[in-house]
Amino acid sequence: MLTGFFKLNELKTNIRTEIMAGVTTFLTMAYIIFVNPDILSTTGMDKGAVFVATCLAAAVASTIMGLWANYPIALAPGMGLNAYFSFVVVGHLGYPWQVALGAVFISGIICVILSLLPVRRWIVDSIPRSQKMAISAGIGFFLGLIALKSMGIVVANEATLLTVGNLLKPEVILSAGGFFFMIAIHHLRVPGSIMIAILAVAVAGMLLGLAPIPHAVVDTPPSLAPTFLKLDIVDAIEVGIVVIIFTFVIVDLFDTAGTFVGLCQRAGFLDENGRMPRLRQALTADSSASAIGALLGTSSTTSYIESAAGINAGGRSGLTAVTVAVLFLLALVFAPIATAIPSFATAPAILFVACIMARGMADIDWDDVTEYAPAVVTALAMPFTFSIATGVGLGFITYAFVKTLTGRFEDASLSVWFLAGLFVLKFALD
Repeated sequence: MLTGFFKLNELKTNIRTEIMAGVTTFLTMAYIIFVNPDILSTTGMDKGAVFVATCLAAAVASTIMGLWANYPIALAPGMGLNAYFSFVVVGHLGYPWQVALGAVFISGIICVILSLLPVRRWIVDSIPRSQKMAISAGIGFFLGLIALKSMGIVVANEATLLTVGNLLKPEVILSAGGFFFMIAIHHLRVPGSIMIAILAVAVAGMLLGLAPIPHAVVDTPPSLAPTFLKLDIVDAIEVGIVVIIFTFVIVDLFDTAGTFVGLCQRAGFLDENGRMPRLRQALTADSSASAIGALLGTSSTTSYIESAAGINAGGRSGLTAVTVAVLFLLALVFAPIATAIPSFATAPAILFVACIMARGMADIDWDDVTEYAPAVVTALAMPFTFSIATGVGLGFITYAFVKTLTGRFEDASLSVWFLAGLFVLKFALD
């Protein structure tokens, strides 16, 4: 039955290979069950409830992707957007986390509509490649700044804005050691390298008395009640939060597009024209995941580039994604460990993800100043303004004007000018 449903023979794979590929993908992305609760708990959200929401959102979303789109692509709450949710929307702008969840839900519904229509593909195809890469890298730099702050390496300073922290603190030393260890075992292709490093730092911290020791290894999952259906959609519709919803939509559009293209190219799924089959199903599955995650109580859920690990292990069908979903459900019983992980143990993982995302800058045309200059503006503005939306806006405005002033009108498409105009209006009204 599984062979026929997932078309395993047609895809030249088998049940054992697909399950092992699913296990491989899960190990490479399981760090999110520790990192996401740690980040979202800074908003006042219940850490245990967020842990459950993270696992359930990943399980439901990966199941939809596997059963409907039949792709070996797993989903979970996305890095970058969870930081934007916590540190910008709630921390900097001061919106309650319930309103932020409402914004995530609305953005998910908008993306579903755009996915069912040809609009989403048109938007993605019309945005310059350099800006797509810069947005990915900029989010990486944004995560890097957050990680260095969480590690204690970077601290605030009135004179210089930022300065180096106390590098001799035990937490800083452990966190930096965890980052070095993570890189080393990842280079050696150890499955689950990020999760192993997180647990190693956490255990070391517990032995040194820097973190609480969990009361048990496994236990009944915490209650989901503190976050389940707590989103505030009414207040999220107000004019002031429109830009936030727009940011969630835009980042999700570009991040998903880059992930899909990269994974399908690696797996050999693209057709002779470089197009991805069953794209509408895949995009709709990805978009609906954000809405579902918001209902459960977590930030935007998206497709994971870590799915490449499972694809490299032979995963070719949705059975790989369904396997990941089952493993996320099994992870629910490890709540005592997940909720006891300190921030200095998860910070190295955030910094490592930042390094991975920063690779997008390598794909920019560095021989064309009209391409790389706007891209650099986009990437640098995100961490230095502490806003993904501001970085995207300044990048699009720069791109549109630079292309026009240099006479390359054909590069500045209507969609680019439309987005640039929206951001000019936003900045004028702020």
